Amino acid sequence: MRIAELPANEAARIDALHSLRILDTPREERFDRLTRLARRLFDVPMAVVTMIDVHRQWFKSCVGLGDATETTRDVSFCSHAILHEGLTIVPDARLDPRFSGNPQVTGDPYIRFYAGCPIKSESGFTLGTLCLVDIVPRGFDADEQALLKDLAAMVEQELAAVKLATIDDLTGISNRRGFESLARHAMATSKRTGRPACMLGFDLNHFKRINDDFGHAAGDLALADFAGLLLSNLRESDVVGRLGGDEFAVFLTNTAEPDVPVVLAHLQEAVQAFNQSAGRQYQLDYCVGVAQYDAGSHPDLAALMRSADEAMYALKKARSTTA
Repeated sequence: MRIAELPANEAARIDALHSLRILDTPREERFDRLTRLARRLFDVPMAVVTMIDVHRQWFKSCVGLGDATETTRDVSFCSHAILHEGLTIVPDARLDPRFSGNPQVTGDPYIRFYAGCPIKSESGFTLGTLCLVDIVPRGFDADEQALLKDLAAMVEQELAAVKLATIDDLTGISNRRGFESLARHAMATSKRTGRPACMLGFDLNHFKRINDDFGHAAGDLALADFAGLLLSNLRESDVVGRLGGDEFAVFLTNTAEPDVPVVLAHLQEAVQAFNQSAGRQYQLDYCVGVAQYDAGSHPDLAALMRSADEAMYALKKARSTTA
């Protein structure tokens, strides 16, 4: 078995993949419909939409592989497929030196045939593939190759639609819809595993004054600056979003409330350093409310967000009273 080389643009490719905020999101009918269609059209037992992350191959949609959601990248056929512009076709994996010793060939699910078409981002980076898998060797003619390319193009269209629907154009982070989708998934994981989690609700202070004194372009820049600070000073596993206006939210995974002050102190240091060095006409300042997830008190995400929002506004009111 040969482990695939990394693409020459790997760092930028991973950035493009992560910017979609699609990894570890729940299954979606828009993608499942395409993998079901692919399985029927090509009469294969398995069809998958894969995303190749740093160390893993993650499945956005998968039919025929049970409840599997990912594999390690080193055994991934698709990690080879993303190295090529065209299709990667393996008629019989037992006869291909790249895959003959692969545990997915020598053991379950006993892959024999593979065909993968690269899936690209709007900016041209290869994110993963739409792939077909069979447990018997087979050919793949020109008409079938053209059809697989057409289906992969449909996957790319759906990815673009997801981005438009869930990413805030101004800041590049999740909008309310995107944040809530990701946060619900993270909250369900927290409940299932029993690991702690916290919601942070942010509101920029004096944002109206920035708009009034320096113009809306400066206000837009302030929002983008703050979003960038959140992204660069929190973990990739945390969910960050702009809810609207100058309101932001963060779902901290695997974090209990006593741990939050350390997180916020790190963020505050970064904001202070930014204010000193960025040369903006304004100073970024904010209030933040914290709520630890409790399944009894927070039956759904909306309840948890309300708790964080109430804590933030209570702090804001206390500051205005003492000012």
